Amino acid sequence: MLWLTLVCLLAAGLWGAYWFFFERGFETTDNAYVGGNLVQITPLVPGTVVAIAADETDFVRAGQPLVQLDATDARLALEQAQTQLAQAVREVRTLFATGSALKAAIAQREAEVARAQGGVARTSEDLQRRQPLAQSGAVSQEEVGHAARALNDARNVLAAAQAAVGSAREQLAANQAQIAGTRLETHPNVLRAAARVREAHLALARAVLPAPVDGYVARRSVQLGMRVQPGTPLMTIVPLSQVWVDANFKEVQLRDMRLGQAVTLFADLYGSRVEYRGRIEGMGVGTGAAFALLPAQNATGNWIKVVQRVPVRIALDPAQLAEHPLRVGLSMHARVDVSDRSGLMLADAPPVQAPARTDAFALPTQEVDALIARIIAENAGTPAPAAAAAQAHGSGPRSARTRTASASAALRRR
Repeated sequence: MLWLTLVCLLAAGLWGAYWFFFERGFETTDNAYVGGNLVQITPLVPGTVVAIAADETDFVRAGQPLVQLDATDARLALEQAQTQLAQAVREVRTLFATGSALKAAIAQREAEVARAQGGVARTSEDLQRRQPLAQSGAVSQEEVGHAARALNDARNVLAAAQAAVGSAREQLAANQAQIAGTRLETHPNVLRAAARVREAHLALARAVLPAPVDGYVARRSVQLGMRVQPGTPLMTIVPLSQVWVDANFKEVQLRDMRLGQAVTLFADLYGSRVEYRGRIEGMGVGTGAAFALLPAQNATGNWIKVVQRVPVRIALDPAQLAEHPLRVGLSMHARVDVSDRSGLMLADAPPVQAPARTDAFALPTQEVDALIARIIAENAGTPAPAAAAAQAHGSGPRSARTRTASASAALRRR
């Protein structure tokens, strides 16, 4: 018993010395799992699925076509929008031409007013000459009555001519209110019709669903012939080059943890032969129980204290991920070096750049702009510039159909 006691004391002393010199500055946990972005592929327009280019576990590049929807309705909508734009241009062109005609009509009506004023002046002088002669008996009263009636008729003609001038001016004012301060290509009716063309062109381009990021396909639920609506989940893309580790540490282990501290990690997938190097990127603002679907009811009589855990996000080295890729949800062992406590416990500034970004859904506007310019030029009576016309012939609905057809060909090759 004495020797056994000495051996136990010696083992306890050695373990205490090892902890004091080596393990005191570290916090470890095996409650850690790999996390990552699960990018949902959802359509932006309704349609029927006619082709699928990627299946489960396939690797895809950003911008690569994944799903092709039937584009017949979108093409018809684009052709209808082009017709409406042409009609709007012709209507606005008519407004501008009507303005010139109304100005000429006003000038004609003003000339008629001048003639009517001259007639009133002549008949008034004639009546004034006949009235003294009628008193002396040189002119009969009947002639004086005829002169008075002629003056009354001339005044009525003058009033009608003045009313016609007023009506013509009101018509010109109404016409000018529709075209004042604008040109044919900047008229609101033309701009509204052009916006519809852009919308239809965009809907046609969105018949092809691209991959937002580089990654692997998972949870593909889309099938051929399926009628999908905007927002329907079709498949998921998992970018394994952008994964991280969520380590759940006990609340008593967070005293010395700071942002930026070095972390050593091991994955059950590779064992201890592969060591990952990471750093603390952020700490959760609440425990797992606080955000649970059914939070704990601690205000009860049979309460038992349970040590809470807080998630800590750990960023991994991209080079190591490329050499030894991980999967979302794998178990990890995390060992944090807490000897350096100079950092912050929580971030005090917003991120410098967006955590995630994609340009896969950005469509060039040169094609539809050239198409709209060509339609306006053809219906405005002015020849389109050679460069714009050449670009329009290669970028109009034919270009949109060509792009959709090329995507469909790629899907068929797939």
